[in-house]
Amino acid sequence: MLLRTTHAIVLTLIAGLAGACAKDSGDTSSQAGSQAATSHELSNGLTEVEDPSLVCMVNNTYMGKAQIPVEVEGKTYFGCCPMCKERLAKEPDTRTAVDPVSGEKVDKAAAVIAKDAEGNVLYFASQANLRNYGGEP
Repeated sequence: MLLRTTHAIVLTLIAGLAGACAKDSGDTSSQAGSQAATSHELSNGLTEVEDPSLVCMVNNTYMGKAQIPVEVEGKTYFGCCPMCKERLAKEPDTRTAVDPVSGEKVDKAAAVIAKDAEGNVLYFASQANLRNYGGEP
């Protein structure tokens, strides 16, 4: 009986961790529909994310709720689970992205962040680059 109960608890914990990290499941349907009241959709189909704490910066996914803050060298990054928190702290590459307009490397803590309809996140070096993405005037 004790073994069966322990097994059930372990399975519950595993299921919870799997749900916490959206990267593997790819299911962002509940997060994608959420957006801050101050966000606005651009004509290029992206919505600017005004609150970076709503983004898992490891999975590059808009989560729609506050994530775990991780401070590194005076900057704050956000992850959705303990694994993401550890990666942000220990792996410098998780803290940067490439601006899709300029091709330059950007620090995710300082980037202009936007999401698409599925909740996938892009990082831009500037507002101008965000607006120029996909031909925004």
